[in-house]
This record gives sequence, structure tokens and C-alpha cells, in this order.
Amino acid sequence: MFDFYEEVGLSRPALLERISANVKASRFKHILGVEKAAIKLAEKYGVNPHKASLAALLHDYCKEETDTTFLSLIDKYHLDEDLKNWDNNIWHGKVGIWKMREDFGLQDDEILRAIEIHTVGSQEMSELAKVLYVADYIEEGRDFPGVVEARCVAWDDLNKAVAFETMRLVNYLAERRFTIYPETFEAYNAFIGHLR
Repeated sequence: MFDFYEEVGLSRPALLERISANVKASRFKHILGVEKAAIKLAEKYGVNPHKASLAALLHDYCKEETDTTFLSLIDKYHLDEDLKNWDNNIWHGKVGIWKMREDFGLQDDEILRAIEIHTVGSQEMSELAKVLYVADYIEEGRDFPGVVEARCVAWDDLNKAVAFETMRLVNYLAERRFTIYPETFEAYNAFIGHLR
């Protein structure tokens, strides 16, 4: 693991303490699982493991913030008003990055973008964003139908893993008649060809 994160000016113990104070124990365990998977994926696919570690540690930092906090951030930073039509599943990434800027002074655009889209994907994703997106889905604490196959795909090909996860996400949301975030459809269309 890494001793210090220059991007936020904190040692690992100090960073972990701040994150754990902001989320429940089960979520903190998930965060550490995502970090573990992200570092392994980063090393396999030639991505900076230090950035993968930090992105993973912060990806759910805002998951337990209140709706009021997110709505306030949307207004404060003049974000797309359509975001108000969504919920925490979208907000903790798309809006949460603004709180991370405030709380940690994080300015690394690649890390911020990876965190921003870690639940929705995008038609254009950096290798770091792909690593975080996939790591969040396959971390060792996950247990759902298809996760074993998702892990196999992840270690075979990163773009296939993004396609597989996005396909499963779209299917899951459609079967339950949930609204699907537009960027997720864009990600599906951009990556699904990797599964052919």
C-alpha cells in the first residue's frame, strides 16, 4: 500500500481515518475491497496504481451524504439542473466530486473523472476510470449472480469487462423498470462491441 497521497496531502492512516468517519463500517470494508481490486487491475493493465488506490479509497466517500447536501452542491457549483431528478446512486459520484474538492482539495482531473462516472460509466473512459468502474463491480466482497463471470472477464480484457458490467447494469435496471442514466446508455453503446 501507499504511505502518502500527495493529491490530498494526507498520509494513508490520516486518509483512512477521514474516510471511515464518513461512512458506515460495511461501506468502509467495501471501499478497501475496491482498492485492493483496483490496484491489481491497475498493475495488470498498466495504469498508475497510486492513482487507482486513491480513486478507489474516495469513490464512495460521499455515499452516505444527505440529499440536502447534494442538492446544495448542485446549486452552489451551478451543475446541470437535471441532476436534481436523480438520487444518491448518481449523486455520490457526479456531485460528490465537488465535496471531495472541498474536503480534500483534490484537483487531479483524471481521478475526479474516474470517481464521477464510477457508477454510470461513459462513452469515453480513461484507463483509470475503467479500472475503478470494474473494481467497484468485482471486489471480493461482492456476491451476486454473474459476479464470478464478471471477475473472469475483468482479468481477461478491461474493455470487455466494462462492456459486460454495463450490459448487466442496463439489464438489471430495465428488468426493474428503473430509469437509466443517459451516460450509461452511451457507455453501453460505446463498449458493447467488445463482447461480440
